[in-house]
Amino acid sequence: MNQQERKTHIMALSCFLLTLMRKVMSSSNQNVQDPQKKHPVPPFPQQEQEAPGVEREMEPKADHGEESYRGTGKLKGKKAIITGGDSGIGKAAAIAFAREGADVLISYLADVEDEDAKDTARWVQEAGTKALLVKGDIGEASHCRSLVEQAITEFGQVDILVNNAAFQMGRESLQDIPEGEWEHTFATNIHSMYYLCKAAEPYMKKGASIINTTSVNAYSPTPILLAYAATKGAIQNFTSNLAQLFLEQKKGIRVNAVAPGPVWTPLIPSTMPNADKFGENTPMGRPAQPAEMAPIYVFLASDESSYISGATIPATGGRVTI
Repeated sequence: MNQQERKTHIMALSCFLLTLMRKVMSSSNQNVQDPQKKHPVPPFPQQEQEAPGVEREMEPKADHGEESYRGTGKLKGKKAIITGGDSGIGKAAAIAFAREGADVLISYLADVEDEDAKDTARWVQEAGTKALLVKGDIGEASHCRSLVEQAITEFGQVDILVNNAAFQMGRESLQDIPEGEWEHTFATNIHSMYYLCKAAEPYMKKGASIINTTSVNAYSPTPILLAYAATKGAIQNFTSNLAQLFLEQKKGIRVNAVAPGPVWTPLIPSTMPNADKFGENTPMGRPAQPAEMAPIYVFLASDESSYISGATIPATGGRVTI
């Protein structure tokens, strides 16, 4: 090859590499999305459901990461319990945990949620890990003990406990809140955490992780969610206190929380007025999708967060939590 041919060859190669780089950069830029427009923005279609709500009646459909979440083995060999795992944040966490290598017990409440719970189990199993469905009321101490015992029987251990299930109901005034509803809200949202943590602790080894779902309502309460917001404040304190207790006792069990802002789940059209406008009052201008919460739970469950305990990670769409 003479000098002229060599120059021509180098120029052709340079042009090819430049074209290739442009294509790569273009593809990369396509994956960079405006967070305010990444998911559906309200107003949504008018809709209303009976509590606790189901996925099939939601419009738009919620995104749990079914098609987007990619695991890298962060939780390989771990065993997890997730309450409220049939839908919403719990479902997204279950799918992510499974794709990271964890077996998952999916706790849910009622027959009406069977379809959603089975769908979650299907995604977990398709990821190549075990799924165990357990139905019942976590507001009852006996059920919480049974739930943990079933996890031990099926999995042999409990490495991750996600206290995620919650109840809420929008009420315009204090007088509108029935006493039974107030008690049920506390039983589901905070009493269950005590029951489950107490039942699971003896089986959790050093390196285990407890993750509690609190809310932006712990910092900036929504007036019509008086009972719910009160429980979320309690969860905030429970989390930091239990973390300190376990550290002082040298348990090696970390306890943290996630504080979501508005998230599009069946709980919203079944408990909130004006669900069509849900999330539009956040700085982000839209509610989160459950898929946007799941990576936070994976991080707190994994060894990558080994120096974090007693913390709360806010994912609030820009609403201030300090």
